[in-house]
Amino acid sequence: MPRAFSHRRPPPAPEQALLSSHRAIEDQLKICGHKRDADVFELFLSQKELTEVIDLSRFRKLKYLWLHHNKLHGIAFLTRNYCLTELYLNNNAIFEIEGLHCLPSLHILLLHHNELTNIDATVKELKGMLNLKTLSLYQNPLCQYNLYRLYIIYHLPGVELLDRNLTEKERRSMITIFNHKKAHTIQSIAFGGKVDASWNPKLPLKHKPAQRLPSDFAFADNVDKTVFDDPEDAVFVRSLKRSVMTLTSMNWDTVPTQEEKYLQEEGTETAQMLTVTLR
Repeated sequence: MPRAFSHRRPPPAPEQALLSSHRAIEDQLKICGHKRDADVFELFLSQKELTEVIDLSRFRKLKYLWLHHNKLHGIAFLTRNYCLTELYLNNNAIFEIEGLHCLPSLHILLLHHNELTNIDATVKELKGMLNLKTLSLYQNPLCQYNLYRLYIIYHLPGVELLDRNLTEKERRSMITIFNHKKAHTIQSIAFGGKVDASWNPKLPLKHKPAQRLPSDFAFADNVDKTVFDDPEDAVFVRSLKRSVMTLTSMNWDTVPTQEEKYLQEEGTETAQMLTVTLR
């Protein structure tokens, strides 16, 4: 009677992917000689063809994690790694970074060459990272946004390097485009006056009404006591008036010559001042 052979089914694809990452981690622990999870400060898991990664919360003191050049789609495996300071996720297939906001100590984050498309969702995850200084996002679909760099700089002011070094010109442009209130304040300081900082770019443009003179305004009176509802009208009226300018100089025709002083002729008038008034 022929022997019946039992065929063992291979594990499902997601489970197989987790097993692969588990083996990769265990291999790294053996290479580094770590026997306790508390001794693990760094993990090298790059170029392992990983599509999934097991939960890494067991490594509470993990500070450096290399996962670049794999086939990852997300980062749900990073939940309680609060000490993580450097994370290398470049050259994967990541399309969302939900969960990164749980990494407050992150200082360096490389995400270039991925599939991030939603710039708002990406910024939302990164805004809480006050220690983030170096960020790379180039070669992601979201970089096609024409103001991509300025938008990221505006929402992440603490970042010092975004794909490349940030320039002072970019920071000024960012303020002008996205922070209208601050831009108006800077202008008011530069010109020594106050400006209206309440402008909202989303509101339609307001056309100023034509400036008209009050019915009781009189040009002949130098001291105008008319009360204006709008200060700009007062400025407009004042601009229509000509200021009075007075020039005073010596009238040299009345100054006696040296000979006249010597002879002391009678009838010689004293020198006089000449005043010219212009309006």
